[in-house]
Amino acid sequence: MIVILQSPSPDHFVYILECVDKTLYVGCTNDLQKRVHQHNNAKSGAHYTKIRRPVVLVYSESYKSLAEARAREAGLKRLKREEKKTLIENARL
Repeated sequence: MIVILQSPSPDHFVYILECVDKTLYVGCTNDLQKRVHQHNNAKSGAHYTKIRRPVVLVYSESYKSLAEARAREAGLKRLKREEKKTLIENARL
């Protein structure tokens, strides 16, 4: 199940992917569908996900500005795994 929290006319997204080894990856993009496709198919890109394919989008939030999205990405990366899992589960409810 994919959970997307959106602001009006989003321009940037912060997302969490679950890798095949059950680890979580946090990223930021301006084209969510394209970026998830790249994580699963591109030869270039994030080495972390490239060696842990396939990945599944499990959470995302949208923002109007890149600055807001990058700040949120940094905050999510500081969370412990269990805190990220709780965020994902709470968004699904």
